[in-house]
Amino acid sequence: MSNIYESAANTLGLFNSPCLTKVELRVACKGISDRDALSKPDPCVILKMQSHGQWFEVDRTEVIRSSINPVFSKVFLVDFYFEEVQRLRYELHDISSNHNGLKEADFLGAMECTLGQIVSQRKLSKALLKQGNTAGKSSITVTAEELSGNDDYVELSFSARKLDDKDFFSKSDPFLEIFRINDDATGSLVHRTETIMNNLNPAWKTFKVSLNTLCSGDHDRELKCTVWDWDSNGKHDFIGEFQTTFKDMRGALDGKQIQWECINPKYQVKKKNYRNSGVVILNQCKIIKMHSFLDYIMGGCQIQFTVAIDFTASNGDPRNSCSLHYIHPYQPNEYLKALVAVGEICQDYDSDKMFPAFGFGAQIPPDFKVSHDFAVNFDEDNPECAGIQGVVEAYQNCLPKIQLYGPTNIAPIIQKVASSASEEMHTKEAMEYFILLILTDGVITDMADTREAIVHASHLPMSVIIVGVGNADFSDMQMLDGDDGILRSPKGEPVLRDIVQFVPFRNFKHASPAALAKSVLAEVPNQVVDYYNGKGIKPKCLSDFESSRTFSP
Repeated sequence: MSNIYESAANTLGLFNSPCLTKVELRVACKGISDRDALSKPDPCVILKMQSHGQWFEVDRTEVIRSSINPVFSKVFLVDFYFEEVQRLRYELHDISSNHNGLKEADFLGAMECTLGQIVSQRKLSKALLKQGNTAGKSSITVTAEELSGNDDYVELSFSARKLDDKDFFSKSDPFLEIFRINDDATGSLVHRTETIMNNLNPAWKTFKVSLNTLCSGDHDRELKCTVWDWDSNGKHDFIGEFQTTFKDMRGALDGKQIQWECINPKYQVKKKNYRNSGVVILNQCKIIKMHSFLDYIMGGCQIQFTVAIDFTASNGDPRNSCSLHYIHPYQPNEYLKALVAVGEICQDYDSDKMFPAFGFGAQIPPDFKVSHDFAVNFDEDNPECAGIQGVVEAYQNCLPKIQLYGPTNIAPIIQKVASSASEEMHTKEAMEYFILLILTDGVITDMADTREAIVHASHLPMSVIIVGVGNADFSDMQMLDGDDGILRSPKGEPVLRDIVQFVPFRNFKHASPAALAKSVLAEVPNQVVDYYNGKGIKPKCLSDFESSRTFSP
């Protein structure tokens, strides 16, 4: 049976490409044409990356309402591989205010380039091409910056007092923008607060930003802060501004308040008795030490990898060559390919190389009742298999002994792994992080229970990877992946963290399945770091080698 395993591993051609550095990409657009005469566009930029001829979404900016020259505060963080041609595509969409998905969006243009082009030029400006590759008047500018080794974050809490009133029938609707002044005297938007309506004494929400983003690690770098009165037409009224540095902000580290006069230069010249247009106050400045994924791994944190396989009848009779579970002597099926692709990488971070493997949706011996969380090796007390090869062998051995059935319920298996993760959570140490790989051929039938289970699991040290096998319509599964919005339980409780990654295997059918592993595991390092940093849990024992580089499969 090992020849199936070897065949799958050979088919994958697995490789690990060392990440040279991480790069931050900032985006701004100019001259976006109005969609119609009555309203300005609500732009959003989507970053896509090419893998084996196909485009995959990496991330997207926030939506800026009523803007034809948007400067986005969202920073894209990408790995730069010197030895790869990394093709990027920036798509500009007009997102309607009642829907943040692309179904309701108007395509406004796209720009394609390589990451190497942006990095070598540092700033790349190109025309946005519309359908048919025709250039319009709108353009996009992408600025690249290498991420320095300082991954610390700073938490800032701003408020203001006695701001100028810019509205006739109500009070100003203020928001604050912070710009970092670069070496070439240009400004990079660091953060834009929310707008607080009808309030001259606003207290904006506390926010976190990396020290690298805020001041490039240079505490004396000039920061320009501007307060605006928000207007629905996008023509925001200028209230005032002030300059500062992070060195000044650090005065609020001990719980003291730091304040600046908000100055409108025009009023300063015109008005004799002008003092200021209000006062901006920094109520809190807190430095948060951020540990990297490798810090936790090198500190002894183990990745506990669990597999769950769909044995519902829709897969087809395993004896039939058309079945998704058909065992060909030399050509691994999609279940095996996906299992080996992801498992090969995860097993490097698990010292005992013992992996629990479960099945769902089958009638199992001896009484042939339907189970949604049975051990594939039929040993409920010890469902672990020795290595990925052991999981492959247990999978092959169990196929002739079970009856494929249904329905496709995955909440029980998520709850089973969550109960183990819950025990780990109570240790309050970074010792075990759980990854559940679910391989399924269809849309799940217990969506409400699954959403509930995922919301609960988002509070625990675990991530869920779902790979859709076969040619079913998986569009409903995308809602479990929080990228398009915030997943909520049926009761309305939001996930604490985005812990689900869903991909259809068919997207990678003609690509190296190593690309599948890279895609589904790309978010895991950040999920691990977000969980432990969010809980204030430090690596158990940091090695002498402190790495600031994040793992990239």
